[in-house]
Amino acid sequence: MARLPVTGIEYVDTLNGAGTASVGMPLHAPEADPSTLLPGASGLAILRDDTPVWGGILWGATADLSAGTLALSASGYHSYYAHRYLDSTKGYSRKNADQSTLLKDWISYANANGGIGTDTSAIATRGRTATREWSFSEFKKISEAIEELADDLDGFNFRYEPYWVTTGTRIGNRFRVVKRGAEAYPQLEHRVSCNVTGVTYDGTQLATQAYAFGADLGTWMKPFATSSNPALTTPRMVTVATYSDLKASGQLIPKAAALATVGSQPIAVPTLTLYPQQFSPVQFQPGAVGTAIADSGYVALMEQYVITERRVGVDVNGTETVSLALASKEVFDNGNSG
Repeated sequence: MARLPVTGIEYVDTLNGAGTASVGMPLHAPEADPSTLLPGASGLAILRDDTPVWGGILWGATADLSAGTLALSASGYHSYYAHRYLDSTKGYSRKNADQSTLLKDWISYANANGGIGTDTSAIATRGRTATREWSFSEFKKISEAIEELADDLDGFNFRYEPYWVTTGTRIGNRFRVVKRGAEAYPQLEHRVSCNVTGVTYDGTQLATQAYAFGADLGTWMKPFATSSNPALTTPRMVTVATYSDLKASGQLIPKAAALATVGSQPIAVPTLTLYPQQFSPVQFQPGAVGTAIADSGYVALMEQYVITERRVGVDVNGTETVSLALASKEVFDNGNSG
């Protein structure tokens, strides 16, 4: 409806998550109109060279009367589905359905009942089946249903793409499913094309055995599945997760396998900032795979990593900075991306 006179922008894209955006603007600008710029009711999109690169829901605004500024906070379109439930009185049930069918069912249900018109035309048949069943009283949150399906051993990456429905006046949002490892980003090397600012090594999720438990069936028993990492040389370590809406052991097998994959090795998490004017941020989509190289003391990186977060900042002068958070590719090939 209007282009905002912004003083600064930061937007974050998170792998299989909503992401966030923060935008500053003058408090007394004509566009600072509470009737059209309304938290919970207004959309917010960020354009780069007049192309939408981020979109979501305006959830908050903070007015600083002393400084004369208005700070807008938004989350990506996926955040809307954290407020939507499969609340049909008939509940929901699909057995051995393609993952694409489940996704379209859930999003279409929201669209048909006061939703945000998410386009599902890019959700192609995946050839991977799943069973999902919830009663009305379970009131399954749609965002959780999508995330849990994506996190299965044979799951996928997803994102919501903003696009022009009518150029210059109306922006829509499209749900896109991406096969894990299907997208790539250019090779990055410390002090050549980027600055590796830090690397965190996390061994807290290591597991020689992983258990996934399901719903309590009312008989003091829960269905479960288990998977192991026999190659690990650590002392025995067990990880356990409960999926209270899954009712059969078969549904829990991919969950246990995903937990075991995450626990198969310490997770290396590099963070880096791209050198300016060498790349466009659109070359670095969350979920994309590429090689990062750094050799500095304890840090010896020369392998493939998945982008888990992309953070883009634009200051009042239009200077753009792009930072990435990465994680070991092996974890995401078959593991739980959360």
